[in-house]
Amino acid sequence: MQLRAVLFDHDGTLVNSEPIHYRMWAQVLQRYGFTFTEQQYKTRYAGVPTPANAIDLVQRLGIDDSPERLAEAKNAATREYLDRQAFPLMPGVEEAISCFHSAGLKLAVVTGASANGVQTTLRVNALKDYFSAVVSGDDVRASKPAPDCYLLALQQLGVSAAECVAIEDTQHGLEAAFRAGIDCVALPTEMSKHQDFSLAVAVLGGMPEAVGYVRRALCGSEA
Repeated sequence: MQLRAVLFDHDGTLVNSEPIHYRMWAQVLQRYGFTFTEQQYKTRYAGVPTPANAIDLVQRLGIDDSPERLAEAKNAATREYLDRQAFPLMPGVEEAISCFHSAGLKLAVVTGASANGVQTTLRVNALKDYFSAVVSGDDVRASKPAPDCYLLALQQLGVSAAECVAIEDTQHGLEAAFRAGIDCVALPTEMSKHQDFSLAVAVLGGMPEAVGYVRRALCGSEA
């Protein structure tokens, strides 16, 4: 089957946002009198959408507030950050996007988070015109690790799962792509390297290695 599209996760894959998300969660929880360590975030919360994290935190820590209010506090912190700046790009991202686009591949961003972070990334870095679709957790009933966001992206791109490769940095994202029938390349980060990536077709060291993987896949599909 010919490779026709590459589907990128956003947080931790296109942008180095997970350390920033950790700091925002730590600040929010401090208001409730809780200390939140980076190790706690890495172990349980990295790569998980805000609403799901809020539910777990309220239950696990016994926070005297609703998950909805906790999630809104985190979302407000994220909006405030994005009003000032975009998340920094991961190394090699601009080169990868340019390379894949030049090769004639359709590109999409598929995130379990809300759309505001993606839209800021694409606008600030002048990347919007490279992408044929952007699907966020706002667009589906069930976010990652459910496959809904990937299934919607396939529909918007007009391609089959077998014609795509996804690029993810977390187990949750990998599971979402796998459940949608899409081969997924994993790029673990410091925040996610302890997670289970056994469902990935390849576990690589960063975006430049993902470019090499996609190039080889293109050569194989054209043979």
